[in-house]
Amino acid sequence: MIYRISFTTAVATVASLLATPIALSAQGAASQAGDTVRLTIADAVTRVIRESDESRLASAQIEIADAQVTSARATGLPQMRLAGNYSQVLRNARAQIVGSIFGQNFNYNSNINVSQTLFQGGRVFAGARAASDVRQGARYNVAETHAQLSVDVQRAYLSALLQRELEAIQSRNLQLADQRIALVEQLQTAGRASRYEVLRARVERTNLEPALLQARAGRELADIELRRLLNIASTRPIELTSEIDTAALRVVVRGVAGDSSPDPVRASERAAQVTVDARREGIRVARADLLPTISTFFQTGYTALPSNNGFPTVWGNTSNANCPPGSPSTRVCQNNGWFADRTFGVQVSWPLFDGLRAKGNIDLAQAQERVARLQLAQERELVAVERARARAEFTRAEAAFEAQRQNVTEADEAFRIASLRFERGLATQLEVSDAQLLLLTARTNAARATIDYYLAAAELARARGVEIPLPPTRPTTR
Repeated sequence: MIYRISFTTAVATVASLLATPIALSAQGAASQAGDTVRLTIADAVTRVIRESDESRLASAQIEIADAQVTSARATGLPQMRLAGNYSQVLRNARAQIVGSIFGQNFNYNSNINVSQTLFQGGRVFAGARAASDVRQGARYNVAETHAQLSVDVQRAYLSALLQRELEAIQSRNLQLADQRIALVEQLQTAGRASRYEVLRARVERTNLEPALLQARAGRELADIELRRLLNIASTRPIELTSEIDTAALRVVVRGVAGDSSPDPVRASERAAQVTVDARREGIRVARADLLPTISTFFQTGYTALPSNNGFPTVWGNTSNANCPPGSPSTRVCQNNGWFADRTFGVQVSWPLFDGLRAKGNIDLAQAQERVARLQLAQERELVAVERARARAEFTRAEAAFEAQRQNVTEADEAFRIASLRFERGLATQLEVSDAQLLLLTARTNAARATIDYYLAAAELARARGVEIPLPPTRPTTR
């Protein structure tokens, strides 16, 4: 007979603790029930990936990397700028010294400047590749974060289920102790038990209460951790609607552990590798400072120099007709309008000596690349250790699970036999207490072994870098 984890008693206890007081109206009770978060284990995994702070933080790193890619590529694209200005000269020394031709008090200027970098020593392409590597590394980190979150939320969910089961076991243990007290009192009335045996049964029952209180505290702490991962407010009650189907558990678990295919490269290893590639591109970016920069530009615009402070509204022209009356026929004047102003050129910049700034940048980039390579080696070692540790833990958990499969049935049968012998006067109360303790221990160990068995398989899947299966579940009984 395969042991199955049952949560009926724990669910009933949680419902009684969270129930709306009788004094509340029916409408208030319905509102509170509507706020209850019902979670299956699949819902918990989906929610933690979609809404947890850790997942959002990892996704935000991708957005930052996307912005870096855009910024890196922007340096290689044409730049276009629109500029305009207005200035008023209050006093012009050159106009006073040389002549009034320099005395243009009002200046309007508007132009568009288009520039294109032709050569930057490979900085543009290396920078774009480095930014792309960083973005790819962020995506790998997201995959690694999602895998870790999947295991963490399943561990929290199953831990909450386990604590509910342990609470139910302790509650059942108290019920058995109450039944034994009633039986011993009946035997005392019939003259078949002493006052000592009654006192002993009551003391044993009282000694079981701290374990129940501890189980309730453990359930509350497990719920707090689950709420933290899923960002569920503490004021909203939660209801876990799945329990592990141990009959199908071995099939799912062995599918992970029995897979003999080579382990794929973990996302964390890929992230460390693309970080090395990005640092290598950073060296090329730093070396580009030793090479010349060639760019071309074209500027077109209009300038107006009116003689008064009115905004020019006409296109500019020059002729003698624009001059004041009585001016010589050879004099040419402008009409205070807009005149075209266009410039084209090529710029070459080559730093011959920059105070060793370029050398410092190159040394820094090379050092960062060496650090990245060492971190890659460390990550590979860490992954190998995680896989070995996960396999060893799975072997231990599987052995414990197999050992506990029949233990509960045998302990339950031993307790029933001890209770029957005690009723017939063939056994002492100490034998019954020992059998009850063994039954409690067997049920507790079986519950823990089942949870540990699956979590060991889930951690093994994460360490190997394969898909993490969900445990086989069934709806909780009500």
